[in-house]
Amino acid sequence: MSRRDPVAQAAVTASWSAGVPVVVPSIVLAETLFGNANDAPVNQVLKGLLVVPVDEAVARLAASLKHQSGMSGVDATIDATVVAVSVSLGGGAILTSDPDDIRRLAAAQPLVIRPILI
Repeated sequence: MSRRDPVAQAAVTASWSAGVPVVVPSIVLAETLFGNANDAPVNQVLKGLLVVPVDEAVARLAASLKHQSGMSGVDATIDATVVAVSVSLGGGAILTSDPDDIRRLAAAQPLVIRPILI
């Protein structure tokens, strides 16, 4: 969304129209933001989204998904956390620049999680 990606904008608009909240795991803010004025466009987008904290249960699920998928590293940890948040909320769509990693992590659990390339 911060890149003004039309696919992301369409997905968010469709979610809002359907009454489905658009959720952002708090860890994604650490990955995306700079901590300065460059964050202004992202901050505007975040006003309409639900930022959820990552608690211990979600963190442990992320670790398990990462292990089960055979992935490691910081990028895998963030992706696994995003998938774990989706699992904790019942599944759904994940906007991502790396759908293959999201699919790989999501395969380690039974819910339907659909990556959408942005």
